[in-house]
Amino acid sequence: MTHLAAAPSPSVRVRAPGKVNLSLRVGARQADGYHPLSTIFQAVALYEEVTATQVPEGAGLTITVDGPQADLVPVDGTNLAWRAAEALATQVGVAPDVALHLAKGVPVAGGMAGGSADAAATLVACDALWQTGLSRDDLSALAADLGSDVPFALLGHTAVGTGRGHLLTPAMARGEFHWVFAAQAEGLSTPAVYGRFDELAGPDADDDPGLAEDTALMQALRAGDAHGLGQALHNDLQPAALSLRPELERTLGVATDAGALGAVVSGSGPTVAALARSRQHALAIAASWTAEGAADSVWCTSGPAHGARLLP
Repeated sequence: MTHLAAAPSPSVRVRAPGKVNLSLRVGARQADGYHPLSTIFQAVALYEEVTATQVPEGAGLTITVDGPQADLVPVDGTNLAWRAAEALATQVGVAPDVALHLAKGVPVAGGMAGGSADAAATLVACDALWQTGLSRDDLSALAADLGSDVPFALLGHTAVGTGRGHLLTPAMARGEFHWVFAAQAEGLSTPAVYGRFDELAGPDADDDPGLAEDTALMQALRAGDAHGLGQALHNDLQPAALSLRPELERTLGVATDAGALGAVVSGSGPTVAALARSRQHALAIAASWTAEGAADSVWCTSGPAHGARLLP
C-alpha cells in the first residue's frame, strides 16, 4: 500500500518594519482621550515577520512567537496581530481560522511600533491567505482602527503623520540614514508616558500641533543631509519619558559623547535612537553603549525601509 503524505497547509509570509519618529509633536489630550499628533516617521530595516497558515475550518485563531523578548509578547486577544486577523475576518465575512507565527525583530515595548508592524503584516498576510481582494486603501482603513502606527507600518519609507498619526502623506527622503538603537529590557508604558506628558505640559499644550518648526528637518531629508537631520530630531514625549526613566539621560549622553549626529528617545521610549555618520560609526556608538552599560541590547540598522510586503 502506498501512503501519501498530507499536503502542507498553505501559508503566507509577510515582513513589516519598525519605525523611528524623527519628529513627534503632541497636542493637548482631547475629549475622546486621544492626543492630536504631528509626526515624521521613518521606517527602519528592523522587521517583524508574520507567517499566516491555513487551519481547518472551526480551528480558530492561534499565535506563536519567537525571537528576542518573545516571552513578553501576549498570545491572546490583546495582541494587535490577533485583533488584525479578527478585524479583517469580520470585514470580509469569514471565520478567523488561522495560525499566526510572529518572528520578532523589533524591540518589544520600545516605542518602535513592533506590535503595529505585526498587525500590518497580519493584515497583508491574511488578505493574501484568504484571497479577500481588498485594496491597500481598505487595509489602511482597517489599520487605522487598530492603532495609530499600524497604517505607517503598511506604508513604510518616510511619511508625515497627522491626526492620531494615522493620516499619512509620503515624504521625500534622499539616500540612506544609519541608525543605532539602545533598547532596554524593561519597557515603558505608552499610556503612562502620555499621562506624564499631560502633567508636565498642563494648560500650555497646543490644541493642534503642527510641523511648522520642522522645516529644517524636511529639508535635510530631501537633501540626504544626515548632519542636518541629526540636529533637527525632536520628540515632545522625551521629557515625560526621561521623567519616568531618568537613566535614559545617560544613554543619550553616551551617544552624544560617541559623536552621534543626533540622539532622541524613540516615540514613547524607552528605546533611544542615535543617528550615525555611517554604518561603521553606528557600530562604534553601539560599542560605547555596551561598554558603558547604558543599554540592555543594541541594534544597528538603516532607513528608510519598505512597508509591509509579501515574502516569496
